[in-house]
Amino acid sequence: MVGNVLMETDLGAVLPLVTRGKVRDLYEVDDSTLLFVTTDRISAYDVIMGNGIPNKGSLLCLMTTHWIKILSEAIPGLQTHFITLDLPSQIPTNAREQYQSRCMQVRKLEIFKIEAIVRGYITGSAWSSYNKDGTVCGIKIPPGLRESEAFPQGPLYTPSTKAEQGAHDENIHPDKAAEIVGAKYARSIEELALSLYKHAAAFAYKRGIIIADTKFEFGLDKETDQVVLVDEVLTPDSSRFWPADTYTVGEAQSSFDKQHLRDWLVGQGLKGKEGVEIPDEVVAKTAEKYREASSTIVQYTSTHIFHTAHGQTFEEEEKLDEKEEIEIARQMIGAHEERRDDDQQEL
Repeated sequence: MVGNVLMETDLGAVLPLVTRGKVRDLYEVDDSTLLFVTTDRISAYDVIMGNGIPNKGSLLCLMTTHWIKILSEAIPGLQTHFITLDLPSQIPTNAREQYQSRCMQVRKLEIFKIEAIVRGYITGSAWSSYNKDGTVCGIKIPPGLRESEAFPQGPLYTPSTKAEQGAHDENIHPDKAAEIVGAKYARSIEELALSLYKHAAAFAYKRGIIIADTKFEFGLDKETDQVVLVDEVLTPDSSRFWPADTYTVGEAQSSFDKQHLRDWLVGQGLKGKEGVEIPDEVVAKTAEKYREASSTIVQYTSTHIFHTAHGQTFEEEEKLDEKEEIEIARQMIGAHEERRDDDQQEL
């Protein structure tokens, strides 16, 4: 921990380390359970930066948990890997404060070797590909679209390979995805990814955010043969969030994600370079964007309800600092877990 930035976890003395990803470190809790620890590391163009973003891990973890709650209510029968935000008993007392709110216990599953990307608007690499040959991931797109315009046929499923650490993901046609995971699972993944995106996009738009595109990952529950939603869900790391009130077709959009960092890297000629140290002003701006996304999606629906129930005014809510907001969101999600457990006991 450097200041309030957690770049690397150190739980190997109490839990076996399974792997370190770009942002998350995974530990084994028991034969059927993993601990996902979301650090403050940040990557861009598949490269991890030399320094991180303060409190980013807590915000991403709580956003993921919040979206799982929302989507589980919207899509009956949705299976996810999430178990609880509670820390496992093996975590020592002197480490619990550091790891609280940035960890979730999840089911151990077989992970499909593709990433399920859904694009509602033409931007980024999709816009570049479209300008080159009129296609996105090998899918023919009608002519005449402008940058940042919604796809006229509706959201587009454009999977990619799931590269190993240090390698680059590759956009592929859905037919290629079916070759990798099998036709039956590919169909289920595509249908579920599109359904998740549509529900999430409608939810976010009512709160002033356009989800331009996002990436989902899925695993397989071998006992039930069901496709399960895993990993992070609809965070600024895995999605492009645009403010709806400034959205303008025909140009690039401002965003609530790490686009500011990407733009800085490109402008400095550092795209794809290893070990880049992000300057303080870029760290601050990126942190601000993450907080804006979290406060709009999570606090809009959790914090306001919490304060209303406790008789606080809007002005009093505004005085909360970031740590208080994170704790309130955690409490609200915890309360949801308790209600869910009660409901299951009644069935």
